[in-house]
Amino acid sequence: MLALLLAAPLAFTPFDDSAEAQTGPPRAVIAGDYEKRTLAKVNADGETVWSTPIRAIHDLHALPNGHTLFQTNFRNVLEADADGEIVWRYDAPEGVEIHAFQRLPDGATLIAESGKRRLIEVEKDGSIRAEVPLTVDNPDKHRDTRLARKTPAGTYLVAHENDAAVREYAADGTVVWTYDVGSKVYGVERLPNGNTLIGTGDGHRVIEVNPEGKIVWELTSDDLPGVELVWVTMATRKPNGNTVVVNCHAGPTNPQILEVTPDKKLVWSFKDFDRFGNALPVAVLPGE
Repeated sequence: MLALLLAAPLAFTPFDDSAEAQTGPPRAVIAGDYEKRTLAKVNADGETVWSTPIRAIHDLHALPNGHTLFQTNFRNVLEADADGEIVWRYDAPEGVEIHAFQRLPDGATLIAESGKRRLIEVEKDGSIRAEVPLTVDNPDKHRDTRLARKTPAGTYLVAHENDAAVREYAADGTVVWTYDVGSKVYGVERLPNGNTLIGTGDGHRVIEVNPEGKIVWELTSDDLPGVELVWVTMATRKPNGNTVVVNCHAGPTNPQILEVTPDKKLVWSFKDFDRFGNALPVAVLPGE
């Protein structure tokens, strides 16, 4: 069920702790952590622009119009404007959890409904314009899916945590490509070169896989002196070829977010255990 709330501000509150949290060129970060139950935007100077309480979060997007697409628990998807006003909302039915969502170029929203084992495309008015059934070998409403993304070709990439696999679906639900990750996979992204970037969850690595299923690039703790990759969630390839990685459950001696070059040089990191805790699975760099 969808509810539009046009005048319901979130508890976005100022926060002026300017503790140093970054190495490399400073930039703004939006991150969500469900240990301290906080979603916050931190500017390049280390100051929190806004924060709001959450219970749980597994996906996050900074939209081109300055809005933020996020969730406060596994039953909703919310869009807030720059002032914290909720301008769009989707609430899942009973027995369903949401672990992935994506704003599509035409304004509709892709949502993965674990429990129902389906993807849906939801229009701005709340109507469902498309439904894609998912193949799930080990059903579990909390672990059917992690991230899911629609590709430029119109197919759908889904990270199936409990099945330890990434599957690509046609619009009718036909599986057109599968990669067995072998770990509790979390992140998935189709790259412009046709390869697939995968955050392997408790596989402790990021891999880039070509259409034939061959690993053509890999990032592990062995590539990063002094850094341990623990639960690798989001992995995003930037236009300059660098890869941004979210490193969840890694403890206060490791960065929560990091950026590496194609030759695996660490050029930026973010670590802040004052505002956030050890359960930070989602982060985006707005404007990048």
